[in-house]
Amino acid sequence: MSHQRSVPAADFQFEPEFMAVLRHVTEEFIPFNKVLGLKLESANATVATATLEMKPELVGHATYQRIHGGVISAALDAMAGIAVMSAISAKHMDEPPMKRAERFAKLGTIDLRVDYMRPGIGERFSVRAEVLRLGSRVATTRMEFLSEQGEVLAAGMAAYITS
Repeated sequence: MSHQRSVPAADFQFEPEFMAVLRHVTEEFIPFNKVLGLKLESANATVATATLEMKPELVGHATYQRIHGGVISAALDAMAGIAVMSAISAKHMDEPPMKRAERFAKLGTIDLRVDYMRPGIGERFSVRAEVLRLGSRVATTRMEFLSEQGEVLAAGMAAYITS
């Protein structure tokens, strides 16, 4: 099935300066992302990925040491936001990296749905978010929260206001 995309091809790559800005936003600038321990792994014009390590503050079920469902939904939301930021930036490559980053100020979640499929038990998890459509005012994303073995533990869809 073919999806019409309004963003550049997935093999598109950003310059190191922009990746440094995106990494800073993901890992340091947003305090809650820092609490989660998100570490940006990659980002291109349509997909952003990150990892996070399990730590005691993220436990939602003490007996089984499962990661809290709120951590999962927050990580999915955060990475979808990063993917949207990347897609916006890819559309404006004629601008310098810092100018493109200024466009992120208006970004906000307007809808988020998460389906929890398996218990989040493990030492390390990964998060993948893909922009399905980037419109002039709204972006639509699909996300996955994965075990270290690559099993999908939760999946989500979200919409973001972009302007």
